[in-house]
Amino acid sequence: MPQNSITEPKVSMRDIHFSRGNRVIFDGVNVDIYPGKITAIMGPSGTGKTTLLRLMTGLLKPDSGDIFVNGENIKDYSEAQLNHMRRGMGMLFQSGALFTDMSVFDNVAFALREHTDLPESMIHDVVLMKLEAVGLRGARDLMPRELSGGMNRRVALARSIALDPDIILYDEPFAGQDPITMGMLVKLIRLLNDTLGLTSVIVSHDISETSEIADYIYLLSDGKVVAQGTSEEMRASTSAHADQFMHGKADGPVPFHYAAPDYYQDLMRINEE
Repeated sequence: MPQNSITEPKVSMRDIHFSRGNRVIFDGVNVDIYPGKITAIMGPSGTGKTTLLRLMTGLLKPDSGDIFVNGENIKDYSEAQLNHMRRGMGMLFQSGALFTDMSVFDNVAFALREHTDLPESMIHDVVLMKLEAVGLRGARDLMPRELSGGMNRRVALARSIALDPDIILYDEPFAGQDPITMGMLVKLIRLLNDTLGLTSVIVSHDISETSEIADYIYLLSDGKVVAQGTSEEMRASTSAHADQFMHGKADGPVPFHYAAPDYYQDLMRINEE
């Protein structure tokens, strides 16, 4: 997002460093998530996209750097403070993660029953409103095993907005979906974001679907943000990383082969003792 914007970001990640063992995941990452916008975090598999979401929610802590949510640095928040902050966030997991022994209605009602003192009559009305928003009010009595993959994802979306969050995080929302369901989810994410005044973050490597609705895109690779901009700017970018990823090219900065010794020497066991 342009740095001269007068709007303060809802989430700001500054100079984030994070490693797992000897493997560097992030090496000085800066990301700003602006209110009312859909921001996409994209990149090849294994670049830490979902890890970035976990850092935003405080499920993981960076080795160094700062994470601001609504202007407050959450890096040193207690678990109680983090739990309070998460009340303002909705999360759509890649698998949907519905409770298999609960009906659609009870899945959506779960957070309301756990985190509010609303009477059942009001919970009933809120659940039906959320299910109506995703087109599944008529499926409220079904069990998760009776749902298609796309319906499962939509119920999970209804559950993620049950507490009226300010920020909603989508972890690979289009993974494993057929083209019709993908199109439906794309339209639904945009509609909910604009209608409810949400701030949305999408982690994905589905270029077409994500580019269609993203207001701004960050491209991760090699532990850094290697390109950023609007969908149009990313497609026209002269960045080698953006060109390879956005156009699906096999050759580019992201190699086909994993790092390995010389092929001939490996076959002939030249370096073995």
